[in-house]
Amino acid sequence: MGRMEFLKMKTDDEVSANLIDSDVSELKVAAKKLIKDAARLGGLGFGTSFLKWVASFAAIYLLILDRTNWRSNMLTSLLVPYIFFSLPSVLFNFFRGEVGRWIAFVAVVLRLFFPRHFPDWLEMPGSIILLLVVAPNFFAHTLKESVVGVFICLIIACYLLQEHIRASGGFRNSFTQPHGISNTVGIILLIVYPVWALVLHFL
Repeated sequence: MGRMEFLKMKTDDEVSANLIDSDVSELKVAAKKLIKDAARLGGLGFGTSFLKWVASFAAIYLLILDRTNWRSNMLTSLLVPYIFFSLPSVLFNFFRGEVGRWIAFVAVVLRLFFPRHFPDWLEMPGSIILLLVVAPNFFAHTLKESVVGVFICLIIACYLLQEHIRASGGFRNSFTQPHGISNTVGIILLIVYPVWALVLHFL
């Protein structure tokens, strides 16, 4: 009886491992196809722009996830500077203008005078808007549009990935835990943009 249970457990583990391996293989194929199609559609520059949008929304998604049900000991506040440096120019200029100033003003007033009406989950989005509005031009234009901003994004993404894998107990476990696949894929998307941008920069 014990031997049968052992064989059953071993078979289940092998099936799970095979499923994870096939998922990772599919992710690799999808990533290659995405790069190929992006390059074909509008050249390498389009690929960088597209991946910047993807990375920004992945960072926003992870930030929302952390504020709702993905509580962890990781420094997910590092997603704020990541979003700052990776946010596409259209959105960056929109929130850095008059709209962003009004949002930042309302957020500060609520935080100062009505703290009970200011939910905790709004602190990070409020920080992003404040950072966009008050950042000096050196950060908002010089560093953001340079290779330094891309390096900062890469460092943040790599740090978050290794922290997430370590907290999950290994790379395989990071795909099998609740919300593990979405978290891991989201963090991997954070890495794809800066790696792509750096490869193009140094080609």
